[in-house]
Amino acid sequence: MDQPIVGFHQDEEGHWVAELACGHNQHVRHDPPWQNRPWVVTAAGREATKGQVLPCRKCEQGAPRDWWPTPPA
Repeated sequence: MDQPIVGFHQDEEGHWVAELACGHNQHVRHDPPWQNRPWVVTAAGREATKGQVLPCRKCEQGAPRDWWPTPPA
C-alpha cells in the first residue's frame, strides 16, 4: 500500500528513516547498487521528496503504527 512521506529522522546508527503518513517508518538508504536513492543524502533532497509515496509493507501486514500521534522530532 503506497503511503506519502511526511518527514524524516535518523536512527541510532545515523541511517535516514522516512516517516510515512500511516504512522510507519521505513529506512531510505542510498546504498548502490542495491538501493539508488541519492536524494536521501541532502536536506534539500529529503525535503523535495516529502509528499511522494513509498510502498508500505507494514500496512499490508496490518502492523501497528511506529509512532503516535506525531512523528519523532
